[in-house]
Amino acid sequence: MTLQDILGNFSLILFILTIATGIIWVLDKFYLAKQRQAKADAVLAEYDARNAKLAAEGVRPDESGRAALKANLLRQPTWIEYSGSFFPVIALVFFLRSFLYEPFKIPSTSMLPTLEVGDLILVNKYQYGIRLPIINKKIVEIGNPQRGDVMVFKYPENMALDYIKRVVGVPGDTVVYKNKKLIVNGVPVKYEPLPDYLDQETLSYSKQFREQLGEASHGILNNPRAPSYVPNPHDFPNRELCNYDAEGFVCKVPQGQYFMMGDNRDNSLDSRYWGFVPDQNIVGKAFLIWLNLGDLSRIGRFH
Repeated sequence: MTLQDILGNFSLILFILTIATGIIWVLDKFYLAKQRQAKADAVLAEYDARNAKLAAEGVRPDESGRAALKANLLRQPTWIEYSGSFFPVIALVFFLRSFLYEPFKIPSTSMLPTLEVGDLILVNKYQYGIRLPIINKKIVEIGNPQRGDVMVFKYPENMALDYIKRVVGVPGDTVVYKNKKLIVNGVPVKYEPLPDYLDQETLSYSKQFREQLGEASHGILNNPRAPSYVPNPHDFPNRELCNYDAEGFVCKVPQGQYFMMGDNRDNSLDSRYWGFVPDQNIVGKAFLIWLNLGDLSRIGRFH
């Protein structure tokens, strides 16, 4: 793993900070604090002895400085104070992001019309099983991705990148995409025409349909000017399970892997190009837009 990969892995950074601040907190609580207390006791005992001697000699000692001296002796060094203060906060954020919910920002138009650039979404981290942070190893089985789910995962060709697409095929499925129509396990997916979609950035129209994939009903876009075939698919693992032709492709999804496609079908780099997503790459299920600064009306759940 390169330095760039480490700096780009926020979960790893949080993990390192949690461990580092936790070690400092424990070290201070069970060792350094006791050392400061012992030193303070010794200095204060000497201070009290000196004042007692002065009193015996008839000199009135100045007691006003004792409290300040004690506070100064017991005061934590700045680096320990900050580490102890940040540790519970960092640990809580690490726990929430690792096991419950993690925020993401949509960077591209590949999931239009469902998700727009700038949408801030939440991803459920436990719906597909509880996984150890950093190494992403599943330790508790809870559920598996279903057709139609919107899922965040590690890009198979660069594990430092998070991708978001829709689950089209689950293990064992045969996925056919011919002339821009899906057929899963021999059953044609249902499509309902919707009004054309206007892309506000490019000011171009795309054909829009409502697709019924599993239990999920969602919008998709097709560009009538784009070809049906998949140009230049990569040489990905299990490539032999896919057949490409001028009308599209047929893929058999291997066990433990998933076939992903973007809702913006002619503007999405997905499993058609780089292959299947292994179960160990799964991050979680996207389910909520919690903020879009450009359009607050987009806040809410999506399918």
